Amino acid sequence: MWPQERPDLRARVLWASFYLILAKLLTVGVPYFYKWATDALDGDTSGLAWLPLVLTGAVTLVVAYNVARIVSVAFNQLRDALFASVGQYAVRRLAYKTFVHMHALSLRFHLERRTGGLSRIIERGTKGIETIVRFTILNSVPTLIEFLLTAVIFGVTYGIAYVLVVALTVIAYSVFTIRASDWRIHIRREMNDSDTEANTKAIDSLLNFETVKYFGNEAMEAERFDQSMARYENAATRTWTSLGWLNFGQGVIFSIGMGVAMVMSAREVMAGTQSLGDFVFINALLMQLSIPLNFIGFVYREIRQGLTDMEQMFDLLQVSEEVRDTPGAPALAVTAGTIRFEDVRFSYDSGREILKGISFEVPAGRSVAIVGPSGAGKSTISRLLFRFYDVSSGRITVDGQDIAAVRQDSLRGAIGIVPQDTVLFNDTIAYNIRYGRVDATDEEVRHAAELAQIHSFIESLPDGYRTTVGERGLKLSGGEKQRVAIARTILKAPPILVLDEATSALDTHTEQDIQSALSLVSAERTTLTIAHRLSTIIDADEILVLRAGQIVERGSHRTLLAANGLYAEMWAMQREATEAEEALRRAREADQLGVIERRAPADPLEPRR
Repeated sequence: MWPQERPDLRARVLWASFYLILAKLLTVGVPYFYKWATDALDGDTSGLAWLPLVLTGAVTLVVAYNVARIVSVAFNQLRDALFASVGQYAVRRLAYKTFVHMHALSLRFHLERRTGGLSRIIERGTKGIETIVRFTILNSVPTLIEFLLTAVIFGVTYGIAYVLVVALTVIAYSVFTIRASDWRIHIRREMNDSDTEANTKAIDSLLNFETVKYFGNEAMEAERFDQSMARYENAATRTWTSLGWLNFGQGVIFSIGMGVAMVMSAREVMAGTQSLGDFVFINALLMQLSIPLNFIGFVYREIRQGLTDMEQMFDLLQVSEEVRDTPGAPALAVTAGTIRFEDVRFSYDSGREILKGISFEVPAGRSVAIVGPSGAGKSTISRLLFRFYDVSSGRITVDGQDIAAVRQDSLRGAIGIVPQDTVLFNDTIAYNIRYGRVDATDEEVRHAAELAQIHSFIESLPDGYRTTVGERGLKLSGGEKQRVAIARTILKAPPILVLDEATSALDTHTEQDIQSALSLVSAERTTLTIAHRLSTIIDADEILVLRAGQIVERGSHRTLLAANGLYAEMWAMQREATEAEEALRRAREADQLGVIERRAPADPLEPRR
């Protein structure tokens, strides 16, 4: 609310406070014009002797009453307009802080969370911040000022008895509002939980649209979503019903207090100690007081509900970063690009160790491949190299520098990756390629696409590089997405390259095309390849065979085949599978050719069957 970096906003806060006070002074002054006009109409102008005669007319006082109301509203709106940018800036800064914090959290956190639920939490939390900013500053403070001014007027003009009636009414009203609102909070939490659950299921279902269609489970997905919405419906209904009881109770309490004060004033009017204008003034002042008093209940409810909406977002802000830079950590200085794993041990959970004392080196400019059965810990090695997790023991170095002792941004800036599952942003092809280096020129983007052997394909599209790729890049084939990922990495031009099963999801023909592009990218770079298909790494300088988190074999392709161990067994199995796949492909092609030949008519005039 008082941003040190924005003197212009601090000035707005001061001006808004000035107009706030002016508006409240006018607000409590408005009923006086009503009182004087009533007395003038009743023929009693004894209380207006201090005014010039021209201003004591009933019509003049009625006009003054309405002008004062207009000016009061104008000051209130001017206050709100001045403060709007202050409040929105506060909302923006906290939302930005939350977004940055989400990206700073570990991969473990995001793997355990659901994107739909997180987006809903942040959305509600941001709205909750806006609610609290608006109501605490723009309503609570003005209401407090109006209460104090009203109490002073009643005490000085009509005596302490009226002050006590008003004070008891306000206290009873506030206590009832707080207790009733607290009772409603748990209902609001239930509604939020149901809303988050429904949104999570909806987003999960839409992200997996093809899977839903494959298995024909549209009805099941709709039923799951409807069950969550039914719980939301029930909680929302209870929320609105409880609000009705709250408003009714507030109305009863204030009406009783107002009735007592009006009876006291009526008795004094009949006794001649007050004028008819005093009776009207007390009624008008109390009616005017009911507006901010009702806001107190509304503000309390909104603030409590805003805090409830913000609870989970604040919980996110309280989640500590699992991987942190040490204070004053230097940037990674890559001179050659040598990678070393020194007796590295790691486990995702305490009861299951994934890597068990892994040690190897990838010399500068050389290529090392890691192979092994599923679950051996291959992809974990790439995640540790990127420092998505910190090792349990041992260390990983780049050119002799422990990656745990350097800045994460500099480490990741030195490493490029072509992953198995290339997920693209729902933007243009140019945007996705330029993501490797955001300041790259259009010409550099095109050159990277040419090296990745995808430029011709992009140029053949109607919108070229401005073609959008769809959610997660689903408008492109697997091979096309991989080429975009390769172009992105070429544009980044990192000294170290990680190929994480980059072709395992592709067919043999596409794999061969992609492999030639990968060979171009990895030339003269320190390359760590995590492979599923052994045919892609036969030229690696060294191959590490991983099983159950340990290196069980190491050497060149020829050496490992000669050893007749696990690698040779995996090679034989994959070779058989590849030959079977190739035989099936040829059989299909031959069958299709035979069908075409049988369908071809001997006589050009003979109709086709």
